[in-house]
Amino acid sequence: MIGSMSKNGAILGAFALVCTAVVALTNELTVERIEQQRQQEKLATLSALLPAGSYDNDLVGSCRLVTSAEYLGSPKPMPLYVARQGDTITGYALETIAPDGYSGAIRLVVGFTQEGTITAVRTLEHKETPGLGDKIELKKSNWIERFKGRFLRPDNEASWAVKKDGGEFDAFTGATITPRAVVKAVKRVLMLQARHPELLERAPACAQGE
Repeated sequence: MIGSMSKNGAILGAFALVCTAVVALTNELTVERIEQQRQQEKLATLSALLPAGSYDNDLVGSCRLVTSAEYLGSPKPMPLYVARQGDTITGYALETIAPDGYSGAIRLVVGFTQEGTITAVRTLEHKETPGLGDKIELKKSNWIERFKGRFLRPDNEASWAVKKDGGEFDAFTGATITPRAVVKAVKRVLMLQARHPELLERAPACAQGE
């Protein structure tokens, strides 16, 4: 009987080892596929932010980290992607946080040229009210496209606000806080570029996989 129990124990042990190996292998393959999908999605977003033909480098591989709680809405380093034609910088895509959304922080990514003109803005993450504040998503409305082609100069700073605050940007019916937060966040990105270009130029590289 003891021999039978030992035999059964050995079989169970072997079975457990096989199962563990299968799970580990499956997990490794799944993680790799998830990472590949994440990189593809990131590249698709970046490609939508910067004009086609305006760069010839690997945008995902150009990742840098910019830290500025004052201008980027968070003390954490924020990803910056640098577009180049040869050795010439042609534009940037910089992630930022609008900390004062109606339902919490709103994560954005802002594309802009070396001269400081917005090429596109996209919403990456938010918790705004469905049917109201979620209109900052491109799939919900084209409101976010209103930033394209705009720039910030001393003579137009006042226009960078919602109309209720004397600016040029429309708010949503029944929801002013959300667009106000987004406009302010995008404006601060351009202020960062204009006032502290060294933060972009000297930003350290992202760690692999970020």
